Amino acid sequence: MKLLKLLFLFAASVAAFAFAAPGPVQEAPDALVKRITQEVMDTARNDKQVKAGDRTRIQQLVEEKILPHVDLQRTVALAVGRHWRETTPEQRQQLTDEFRTMLIRTYAGALSLVGDQQLLYKPARIAPGESDAEVRFEVRQSRGRDPIQVSYRLYRAADGWKVYDVNVLGVWMVETYKSSFSNEIARGGIDGLIRTLAEKNKALAAQAAG
Repeated sequence: MKLLKLLFLFAASVAAFAFAAPGPVQEAPDALVKRITQEVMDTARNDKQVKAGDRTRIQQLVEEKILPHVDLQRTVALAVGRHWRETTPEQRQQLTDEFRTMLIRTYAGALSLVGDQQLLYKPARIAPGESDAEVRFEVRQSRGRDPIQVSYRLYRAADGWKVYDVNVLGVWMVETYKSSFSNEIARGGIDGLIRTLAEKNKALAAQAAG
């Protein structure tokens, strides 16, 4: 389970890095993923501060390169499911903020997993004008370990393609969060879920500080 979580974080970090601000003519999402992902992985391999585990530097990369191209509210809304309609604007903002804080820390941890992996992309069939896309690839590892199958889900927003879900080894991230979020909401409502996320963020902060 711990390995699967790390793989999720690695895939999510690579996925979110893969989207730059669109130019006058938008790149196809698969072409964009291939180009930017390679640049980011090269940076993760060669940046001395990142390799040394400098959390300030890593979090800076997350803030500047990842989060602007991830639709966090869409991800959270899908994970919360039908209960999202019951939330107030303030609760939605709190949920998104806590989820954002959690992702910053988990993405930062995932960057340390970037090593000598190679990515092999699957053929993508994305018709012109499509508003949703799925980009699939496998992560080939060294030492004869089995490749890891990864997929990204994206949608076309007004300001370019946005990541909102990732699949590792056949398990979608949103579905995983939906299960745990549903349990927390059943126990303590939306406010209970917010408290749980806040507590987890405090624990992660304490762990990082220690």
